Amino acid sequence: METVMTQEIQLIKDDPWLEPYQYDIASRLERFEQALQNIETEEDSLEEFANAHNYLGLNYDAKKKGWWYREWAPGAYALSLVGDFNNWDKDANPLEKKENGVWETFLADKNYKDRLVHESLFKVHVIADNGSHDRLPSYVKKVVQNEETYDFAGQVWNPEKPFKWSDGKFSLKNIGEPVIYECHVGMAQEKEGVGTYREFADEVLPRIQANGYNVIQMMAVQEHPYYGSFGYHVSNFFAPSSRFGTPEDLKYLINKAHKAGIAVIMDIVHSHAVKNFAEGLNNFDGTEGQYFHEGGRGYHTGWDSKLFNYGKREVKQFLLSNVRYWLEEFHFDGYRFDGVTSMLYMHHGDHVTFDHYDKYFKDGVEWDAVTYLQLANELIHRIKPEAISIAEDMSGMPGLCRKNEEGGLGFDYRLGMGIPDYWIKLLKHSRDEDWNLEELWHTLVNRRWKEKTIAYAESHDQALVGDKTLAFWLMDKEMYWHMNADDPDLTIERGIALHKMIRLITMSLGGEGYLNFIGNEFGHPEWVDFPREGNGWSYKHARRQWHLVDNENLKYKWLNDFDRAMINTVKEGKTLAEHPAHQLNLDAHNKVVIFKKGDLIYLFNFSPTNSIEDYRFYVPEEGKYEIILNSDSPEFGGHGRVDDKMVYKTIVEKYEHEDEKGKKRTEKVPKLSLYLTNRTALVLKKVEKAPAKKTTTKKAEKPKAKTTESKPKATKKVAKPKAKK
Repeated sequence: METVMTQEIQLIKDDPWLEPYQYDIASRLERFEQALQNIETEEDSLEEFANAHNYLGLNYDAKKKGWWYREWAPGAYALSLVGDFNNWDKDANPLEKKENGVWETFLADKNYKDRLVHESLFKVHVIADNGSHDRLPSYVKKVVQNEETYDFAGQVWNPEKPFKWSDGKFSLKNIGEPVIYECHVGMAQEKEGVGTYREFADEVLPRIQANGYNVIQMMAVQEHPYYGSFGYHVSNFFAPSSRFGTPEDLKYLINKAHKAGIAVIMDIVHSHAVKNFAEGLNNFDGTEGQYFHEGGRGYHTGWDSKLFNYGKREVKQFLLSNVRYWLEEFHFDGYRFDGVTSMLYMHHGDHVTFDHYDKYFKDGVEWDAVTYLQLANELIHRIKPEAISIAEDMSGMPGLCRKNEEGGLGFDYRLGMGIPDYWIKLLKHSRDEDWNLEELWHTLVNRRWKEKTIAYAESHDQALVGDKTLAFWLMDKEMYWHMNADDPDLTIERGIALHKMIRLITMSLGGEGYLNFIGNEFGHPEWVDFPREGNGWSYKHARRQWHLVDNENLKYKWLNDFDRAMINTVKEGKTLAEHPAHQLNLDAHNKVVIFKKGDLIYLFNFSPTNSIEDYRFYVPEEGKYEIILNSDSPEFGGHGRVDDKMVYKTIVEKYEHEDEKGKKRTEKVPKLSLYLTNRTALVLKKVEKAPAKKTTTKKAEKPKAKTTESKPKATKKVAKPKAKK
């Protein structure tokens, strides 16, 4: 292989600030290429290497008419398969040790009176230095919990009528830029209990489709023993959580989403694993270092969980096979990788400020994890070229979302994690009249060139107990008393106005994709708190109260309707695909920011009090413009102070200046004049000229001259001034 040390790396060509780190970037590219070459030399291809789930674990052999069970456990002394099929007899079905620490046994259908059948329960009995224990197989594909003992067991899943997919016409190429609905199936229902895959597909999916989202990001899919972990303490990486239904039920959900033109990505957790001995991989073969690093390097103190050894061949194979499995078996369309910052650095990003490039390349970088992520992204895009791969990283690692061959890590998008933090800081510590729009603009547009971002105002992180949703930061307890549509309240009025504006400016300016957490689109009034000892194991806050948005007499409908209109406007205007934004005006005094993206002009007046009747600003093109979205419209809970039906014609103003040679020049500057009301966002679109009407004669008639419109005047409707908050 030609060394990459002498190659010109595209990432460095695009960012001269990275030149001092050319060796580090070249080294990570070389490590990736060497790892890929080693795999393809040993296994013919990366795809074949990532096929371990069809060899290890429990797999049916149609030719031999029976079940193979294999387990990688190099440190164990003896293994045997136990279950209800052999009365849990640890001596009945021993495994034989083969090469490379792999154990195996074959259970022929014809040899067993009580043979393995659909829904049989099983475990593997492991004898090792830590004693003898019944364990859940590492590649187990379905796990169920005993409701009386709370014990988990593997379950054979081989239904007589396998699921039939009907999503063949779905293509990721058709969805455009991702507008993501982050959701948790269990808490998606109104009931105080655990929702199911099928309930979500039949009851929640239509809501998602109606609002215009084109991607679902599913949390808590991989099996986890503690429901309250939000799915982030995974025990069984190949098993869809049985709390929500069967594998067929999950396939039903994904199939239905695809038929609705919606992609489904999974919140995949490869950053750590639950430390539980009974349910997880911890000390599986009696050794601490089978899947995880030994000692402190293998333990995350903040998360109380185990950390994978990404440099180990079998661990890479386990995780890469997991990536392939979900894409192929369940037709997932990609992943949001959780905890990428923790993976990238030995210090996991804890109490570290990434204020110097050294911190990306010199200080505690976990190079084995970097190589693993490069391999994972290579595999994802080989199996499904249009798949979506998103990194949850708060460090800002250069090249995270650049192709491997360009010196990057291969992700398609990174989460804009600084954006929700900024909004919370602003609402928590600043008065409305003190907002710094220069800082706001910089926060929303500051991202690495050629690296795409998923922007969001809030995600599940802001909805959890210990934090507040934006709706709660804005309106707090007043939401419990003043959300009737006919109940005027200044706190609620301010909250609804800013809730809409914050979401629109985040979506239109903050990234190349957008994300919303389930229910936050209509300002869900409560946090998320899963059943736990501290709340009496209650489901009261682990659900979504859809009746609030469905009630025509409540104000939640306004936020939901605006969310739908906002998404449709941004999608139709192809705003997310346009980068960068062209700033037209930033007015610190009046708290106004105006910019153009694509064919649309976005106007935001964040002032709590200033409404300007003749607000003039530069536009790049002369012509006529119309309002296509108005956050102050009565249908969105606004005051209707601006007439949406008006057409605004540019005013040409002369601008005199001296050129470089000192000669006086006069330029014509097109401007628009509008009534720009306080706490209002407007979206304008240039009116296209109507084509001339064709006649039956061979020669088309000359179009009639159009009358020139006068300068628009402010509408007479003026709302009473807002109280300062």
